[in-house]
Amino acid sequence: MTAVASRAGEPGAPSLAARAAGVLGFEWVKLRSVRSNYVTLLAAAIATIGSTAVVARTMAVTATPPPAGIITALSASFLGYAEYAVIPVSVLAVLQFTSEYATGFISTTFCAVPRRWAALAGKAAVAGTAALIAGEALAFACFWLTQAMLSGRHRGMSLAQPGVPGAVLAAGFVLCACALTALGLGAIIRHTPGAIAATLAAIYGVAVLCLALPSPWRDDAGRFTMAFAAAQVVALHPRPGLLPPAASMLVLVAWPAAALLAAGLVTARRDI
Repeated sequence: MTAVASRAGEPGAPSLAARAAGVLGFEWVKLRSVRSNYVTLLAAAIATIGSTAVVARTMAVTATPPPAGIITALSASFLGYAEYAVIPVSVLAVLQFTSEYATGFISTTFCAVPRRWAALAGKAAVAGTAALIAGEALAFACFWLTQAMLSGRHRGMSLAQPGVPGAVLAAGFVLCACALTALGLGAIIRHTPGAIAATLAAIYGVAVLCLALPSPWRDDAGRFTMAFAAAQVVALHPRPGLLPPAASMLVLVAWPAAALLAAGLVTARRDI
């Protein structure tokens, strides 16, 4: 009778929403408490804005504009973004898992969140949201800076032009897709150098290999790579022979989805 009364007095299990909020709060605290994350993001933003300004200035002072389809006022906005934003943010996403494996803190994480898929989902939600916010902010900043510098030569374009808002928003999403792919690969590989190498291969390397293929294999294989898909979703006039922007966006969603699904399956089967 006493045991029944004791159990009746115990508080009930927390709700799913409360558990999810706890996991997200746990991961958010870990992400924002590392000072190097801020330093890396700030350095990436400065390098991205600086390289974008150099590209825009070069286009502005060139007497003859580039041939149509080579570099446009829109694509010029994201040349620096594709390198100086994507790589640092992807490396930070890799470290969300590999740094914890290296220090042994991953045991604490899995003790705090025994359901490993929930821990992975929490990391993905926090890292993905941070990457999306940073990506959209940088994408719009790069676009406005480029168009402001090109407007003196009457080569700029307005955000109100058809297709431009969607292209800029898609550019911001690309950073989120790359970060989540990197996070999944970090959880699978667990070692920082190997995970970074795999991430760079997924984002850039596979596309470079496709460029070495003869036509039409180049486009047939390249349309399913992240780099080719990203180029399609940020273009006002997508390249013929590749997937249309809507299908290319699905490719960008499929890469992180596959990486996170594989990470969930692998992480659940491991001892640690």
